[in-house]
Amino acid sequence: MPGDKSLTQRSLILASLANGRSRLSGLLYGGDSASTAGALRALGAKIGKLPADGSELLIDGVGLEGLQDPTLDLDLGNSGTGSRLLLGVLAGSEVVARITGDTSLRSRPMARVTEPLVHMGANFDWSNETDRLPVTVRGTRPLADLAWTNLVASAQVKSAILLAGLTGGASVTVTEPRQSRDHTERMLNGLGVLVEQHEVSEGWRVAMIDPPDRIEPVDFIVPGDISSAAFLLTFAALGGTPEPVTVESVGLNPTRSAFLDVLNRMGAEVSVEIESSLSSEPVGSITVGPTELQGVEVGSLEVPRLIDELPLVAALGARAHGVTVITGAEELRSKESDRISAMVDNLRAVGVRVEEYQDGLAIEGTEEPLIGAVESREDHRITMAFGVLGAVNPNNIRIDDQRTVDVSFPGFWSVIDKLAGGIGRA
Repeated sequence: MPGDKSLTQRSLILASLANGRSRLSGLLYGGDSASTAGALRALGAKIGKLPADGSELLIDGVGLEGLQDPTLDLDLGNSGTGSRLLLGVLAGSEVVARITGDTSLRSRPMARVTEPLVHMGANFDWSNETDRLPVTVRGTRPLADLAWTNLVASAQVKSAILLAGLTGGASVTVTEPRQSRDHTERMLNGLGVLVEQHEVSEGWRVAMIDPPDRIEPVDFIVPGDISSAAFLLTFAALGGTPEPVTVESVGLNPTRSAFLDVLNRMGAEVSVEIESSLSSEPVGSITVGPTELQGVEVGSLEVPRLIDELPLVAALGARAHGVTVITGAEELRSKESDRISAMVDNLRAVGVRVEEYQDGLAIEGTEEPLIGAVESREDHRITMAFGVLGAVNPNNIRIDDQRTVDVSFPGFWSVIDKLAGGIGRA
């Protein structure tokens, strides 16, 4: 599988902030990774070209206080993770930098990240519309300590605050209604930065009380991306492959693996085998075969652990018996596209009955062929969700822009064709 996108971007950022030479391998070779690496180069980190084969990449970091003013805008392309995490990094750096991105990224909200950073002392000048890129960051060091409560469980907001505390020398505490992805906490702890996390009456709390003056180089192997693997597992569950599919060396972080629980509840036989643990990230193989699917309900308690896979849950629901209901997922409206609207409109376009909610959708499964044209909306996960559906007989789905998959899964179409037996369905 391609390298995990979330871990790729976090490892690039932390390696750039380390003192000395870091060694990374298994990095995702895709659009988002390239955008984040390019921004870090512009800030002074020595990063070579990302290897297409996941081989080792050496990065010479500049230290927590060594970032430089870039001479050009930091163009993060389509990378929401890269842009939001860098807002945190730059908030605690004595750097002035303007962050921008493509049309899709410029439409996505940023104020929920910048608001806590302003409370820490950072300054943000919005170029056009408040809450939307481009924005100029005027960092400050040291930043003020912060205790922040997130109304929505968001790993990006939490990570931006932690990274601001790291570069700005500030103690930070973040409380969420429930635990979100903990990749940043795991990586920081692996580098010797103490980040505590535990359940509290308000939900989940993460605290970095004593940030260090420096971090050591990163030596990290990025596991395969479970969010990318989910598309192949979905294809197998839908009967698109003649035999069960096994994906190997995939990250099995418990804050990311709820999709496997949902797939199991829908009736699929999901087999998981732990292989190893890479720097506190569990890694293993997953096997799924074709099955008769049943509709399920997915609510707010599960949403943070499968936010990126919810378009796939909707796609599975389109071919399941009964109704599949997703609620508590308003966060989907702030992704690369409004994914609730995108799934609703596109599923209707191919003949599926769907009810739209503000925080989710309900999908009525059907055995009728799914035929029609859909819009990718410049969103790689929408493209791949309908690519999977369209590659299953007897469906026939046309997608307006298939190139968006390169953001997270270069070679996706050829992999689907191979799994289908080389019949070119994708």
